[in-house]
Amino acid sequence: MMHTAALVAAAASLLLTAPVSAEGMYSKNSPVLQINGMEYDRLIAKSNYTSIVDFNKSDGTPSRFYAPWCGHCKNLKPAYESAAKSLAGLAKVAAVNCDEEFNKPFCGTMGVQGFPTLKIVRPGKKPGRPTVEDYQGQRVAKAIIDAVKEKIPNHVNRVTDKGLEEWLKEGNDTAKAVLFSDKGATSATLRALAIDFAGNINIAQIRNKEKAAMELFSVESVPKLILLPGGDKKAIVYDGEMKKESMSEFLSQIAPPNPDCPPEKEKPLKKSEKKDAKRDAKKSSKDSSAFSKASASHESANSASAKASATSITLEDPAQPTESPDPNVVTDNTPPPVIIPETEVPATIPIVEAAEAIQKDCLSPKSKTCILALLPLTTDGTLPEAAVSALASLGAIHKKHDERKSHLFPFYGVPASNPLAATLRSTLSLKDDAELELIATNAKRAWWKQYQGAGYGNVAVEDWVDAIRMGDGKKEKLPDSLIVEVAEEVKPRVGEQEPLQVEIEEIPDDFEFPATYHEHGEL
Repeated sequence: MMHTAALVAAAASLLLTAPVSAEGMYSKNSPVLQINGMEYDRLIAKSNYTSIVDFNKSDGTPSRFYAPWCGHCKNLKPAYESAAKSLAGLAKVAAVNCDEEFNKPFCGTMGVQGFPTLKIVRPGKKPGRPTVEDYQGQRVAKAIIDAVKEKIPNHVNRVTDKGLEEWLKEGNDTAKAVLFSDKGATSATLRALAIDFAGNINIAQIRNKEKAAMELFSVESVPKLILLPGGDKKAIVYDGEMKKESMSEFLSQIAPPNPDCPPEKEKPLKKSEKKDAKRDAKKSSKDSSAFSKASASHESANSASAKASATSITLEDPAQPTESPDPNVVTDNTPPPVIIPETEVPATIPIVEAAEAIQKDCLSPKSKTCILALLPLTTDGTLPEAAVSALASLGAIHKKHDERKSHLFPFYGVPASNPLAATLRSTLSLKDDAELELIATNAKRAWWKQYQGAGYGNVAVEDWVDAIRMGDGKKEKLPDSLIVEVAEEVKPRVGEQEPLQVEIEEIPDDFEFPATYHEHGEL
């Protein structure tokens, strides 16, 4: 058995040899942006980009950032760096080392409680007030990339033939850019461009099925990006690759992209430094005057040389701020913070047990589009991971549209206990009740559509929902046997009262009415 002294010595050895700098996890050449607590506000919170931040620690203090000697953190590193490369120009991928003494107060304010923990920071409505949420997905590159792309704000206008004229007239003197595409969803690349040029270039997307718009701009194939400089200036057609860097360079001929974040503030000079600066300025002025006279004959050559060697600086896209939590800071000399439980209820969709309710809303002759999640039958009453993920994705999608106050068709969960679930599976030749199925129905137009995406994450499910909203993709005919007439509840008109129902008991033969009733005939 190892003695206590030996254990203490071993622990002390580990502490002394453990690296304590951020460079231990990510090198200076890493695509991951390494920041400290002081830089977070300017580079992340006040940026126009959506960001993901890796918080980690290993000394027991609550943390959401990374510790260079943390095993889980090292396992995350390859996937995190791969995600950073893929998201370059679209979002920020950053890391903070909470083992640095300088960062400990900041990690405390971020409410960090484990490592490594990832937080997605996305632009809020007010500058410098971002929305911060924990990333709960898989620790693999694709899942991280998809989750971050989903959070990139969408400022791209969706224009159709019907609204084309109005969009072109609106701010006619302002520059516009339009991407013609065969896609229903707006790509992360185009959304990022719209953020870069917000206020300078109005960016829109038009589907290739909008024939009038295609003909107006003489577009024969997609994708095609066209820049409208404004006023009577001729349109400019982009012929490069559909990559953000080259597309941004194309749009920059009208206006430069917005700065990514506020410039770093210069530190105020001390009194002694101000005096030295004034003295140096006077000396510099004299030296400059003498030098300008001596070099007058070489001015032309130097000017040409300067032009040849000048380099352009490309600024990253601006990211809008998000609201950060503000828990108490934990240090060695302060008591632990009071943890306030989150009150936000997770987004959910209704789980409907009655067949009549689904028939009324989704399968009657007047019913429009519905999304139905046919849940699998389980023996222990718990749903498998795929079903939980699908319900969470559907709930989050509907919540997002509700917050925007945009109309979206209803989503319902249909458990195996609902008699209609078996009927739908049988009639539509779906999988048995041990599997999850997502379907869309529209009884009024007699069509239905099956989800066939890869996985049930937010991005994949929302792409399917967006395709339904845009009328994309093949639809199957909904069998007539599933469309049923549902008796509508007759309600009284406004201002009209329902008839009063009064139950009167039988009056005994020997009952005598009061004299007043007989005299006045009020019975």
